[in-house]
Amino acid sequence: MPDSAAPKPDLTMLLAAPRGFCAGVDRAIQIVERALQKWGAPVYVRHEIVHNRHVVSRLESMGAVFVDELDDAPEDRPVVFSAHGVPKWVPETARSRNMIYVDATCPLVSKVHVESGRHHKAGRHILLIGHAGHPEVIGTMGQLPDGAMTLIETVADAETFTPPEGAGGLAIATQTTLSVDDTAEIVAALRARFPDIAEPHKEDICYATTNRQAAVKAMAPRCGLVLVIGAQNSSNSRRLVEVAKNAGAGDALLIESAADIDWARVAAAGTVGLTAGASAPEVLTDGVIAAARERFALSLEELRVTREDVEFKLPRAVA
Repeated sequence: MPDSAAPKPDLTMLLAAPRGFCAGVDRAIQIVERALQKWGAPVYVRHEIVHNRHVVSRLESMGAVFVDELDDAPEDRPVVFSAHGVPKWVPETARSRNMIYVDATCPLVSKVHVESGRHHKAGRHILLIGHAGHPEVIGTMGQLPDGAMTLIETVADAETFTPPEGAGGLAIATQTTLSVDDTAEIVAALRARFPDIAEPHKEDICYATTNRQAAVKAMAPRCGLVLVIGAQNSSNSRRLVEVAKNAGAGDALLIESAADIDWARVAAAGTVGLTAGASAPEVLTDGVIAAARERFALSLEELRVTREDVEFKLPRAVA
């Protein structure tokens, strides 16, 4: 702890807005909470409901049990599918076992699933821009038969992709939590090679990802350091670190809570930006601000680029 008698050094902190929970994350957490209220504990959840250990631990304390696969859940207890979406075989398996299940897939991810299905029915081969191994990518690719989609991770992938024989055209879909700028480069490369490629009617990258990146871009040039609150396995949080660096911040770090902060680096930065990924609760942001106030004469400035009023309805089973 700092010496309370010593004068505190000055620190300017820019607080990005919007930040933290998006409507899809808020909905997914509510689904687990409502399931626990309706059916009592335990309620099983396939994979982390969202990528944040703080959220997962709180739900565990209420009676949620997180498992890797359906086989790890008993047939006589409800199971919730995570916000990232699941392959088609997961709900099919749950139905075959007569399990009660609630799908917490974000509606914006479901939109990508529906559009991919339409392209497939039209005979198009789908190029999914995303990160290999991410649960959302696994869930989206799992909506269609093997070989119906090709994962494109980089501009180089876009430039070397060869359409499969017999494809009745091509279509683009994207993971919802990508870097807006990086994705635009990949789309441009695909469009240059395949001018007739079908693109989403509306941007697949979700509003929350776009807004949080815009806020970071606005504050980054003023910051010696940007702190991004989020889990190491959170795609949208990791993208915020990249965006901050690319937009002119002296440095950017991903932290899970105030406990991870190197305060000497904060002091050296002069002006620090603070944001939180879409699955990070506001209590973690409050904790960082409180810890900074203990150590510095803090000047806090919110930098808002837009306001969000999106809400998603809960599934009927838990509404």
